[in-house]
Amino acid sequence: MIKQFLSLEWKSFYRSASFGKSIAIKILMGFLALYFIVIFLGLGLVLYPGLKKVFPEQDPLHIVNNALFYWIIADLVFRFFFQKLPVMAVKPLLILPIKRSRIVNFVLGKSTTSFFNFLPLFAFIPFGITLIVKAYPVAAVVTWMLALVLVILIIHFLNFIIESYSSNIELSFLPILSVAGGLFALNYFEIISFTSIVSNGFEAIYNTPVLIVVPLLILFGLYVVNFKILRSKLFLDSGLKEKVAEINTSNLNWTKNFGDIAMFMQLDLKLIWRNKRTKSSVWMVVMGLLYGLFFYPQPTYQNIPWFFMFIGVFSTGIFLINFGQFIPAWDSGYYKLLMSQNIKYEQYLKSKFTLMALSVAVLFVLGIPYVFFGWKILLAHFAAAIYNIGVNTHVILYGGSFNRKKIDLSQKAAFNYQGTGAVQWLIGIPLLILPMGIFALFYFLVGFELSCLILALLGVLGIVFHQKLMEVITAKYLQSKYKMIDAFNQDN
Repeated sequence: MIKQFLSLEWKSFYRSASFGKSIAIKILMGFLALYFIVIFLGLGLVLYPGLKKVFPEQDPLHIVNNALFYWIIADLVFRFFFQKLPVMAVKPLLILPIKRSRIVNFVLGKSTTSFFNFLPLFAFIPFGITLIVKAYPVAAVVTWMLALVLVILIIHFLNFIIESYSSNIELSFLPILSVAGGLFALNYFEIISFTSIVSNGFEAIYNTPVLIVVPLLILFGLYVVNFKILRSKLFLDSGLKEKVAEINTSNLNWTKNFGDIAMFMQLDLKLIWRNKRTKSSVWMVVMGLLYGLFFYPQPTYQNIPWFFMFIGVFSTGIFLINFGQFIPAWDSGYYKLLMSQNIKYEQYLKSKFTLMALSVAVLFVLGIPYVFFGWKILLAHFAAAIYNIGVNTHVILYGGSFNRKKIDLSQKAAFNYQGTGAVQWLIGIPLLILPMGIFALFYFLVGFELSCLILALLGVLGIVFHQKLMEVITAKYLQSKYKMIDAFNQDN
């Protein structure tokens, strides 16, 4: 049965509409993984001699045990944001004579092969081997290393339990950050010494190997809890019954002023406000608007005015970037229905353009108080806003024609990378790096004011040729229409 599950996983991978892009991303992630492996391996090799050199009076093993609490907290928070439970398209399997327990066990077993579980071992195993070479008791060191492996798996399954209970909470990252911050604060202010508790626990296992049964029982308990949670959700009608809640609608009559695209704008605005994932775009707007406060008050950045353009593009274009990069994947749940209607694709795209252009104008106006830090900042933001409207809106719309990843709008917003593909990684080059590069080049050649003028002129050209650019973009979407319909029908 496991062999059949693996075969299904492989077929779903290479038959996917995003197969080519998945390969490219996996190659890129492979190099990134290799980079971290080298770093952790180097850390493991130099850890013992380094600690012995810096703290000659102390036992390196004791120092590492004292640091394990901080590693556990950091690993748990990091996994919450970046590690997701591997999934299968299980509904077709539920009508077959396959026990649900087998499916759940396979999913949980598959999850243990996560890179996050192997990465710490590249540091701990070389350190453990060094301890054995330095005449530490072999059995004690092996038991200590086995305890670390069990703790890694405990963190692994604990993360999934936390995720399952926080997925329905708005700003779901706040509970985990609050708990982690609280534990750190209790330890830092010596109210409860978690450092000593964890250290004493590992040293007890080192001195009395039979105590390895304690983390083993904890791991077994967490596995059972995960098993029950997943098994309870493994039904054909799971998720069909939704919670009934009162919906507060906003008055969107003002959108009628935009004529034939009003319907699409209302659809987008309702989609943004009623779904967890899209609602994050609103919170990101606040962050982008205040982004300059991290830099402008510091005298260091006042001496590098070419950096103002990057902040200007990001601050006025935060909604454009965050919302626009997933066009039309936001509508992937009903994209087939939308495309079967008697509508003009140009109107559909024009509504997206108008929404993004309006957001840029509003964010520029709200950012006018930045003039307090200097008129050059306001000038840079003005040029950046024109560039965003004239160039970046068209760039991000064109990039959307390559989107092939479906998005589940009901999933939590925080650090959710569903729907992210090669397009989202590459689109940042023309959106942010290109305008900053152009501005920096002309800044060193002709000065600040003329550089702002050049970037603004590029935006004006985009506005002047807007209709021609939209015709090209629309043609590209029509060309990719059926490929996107096919891709959005798949569960990525």
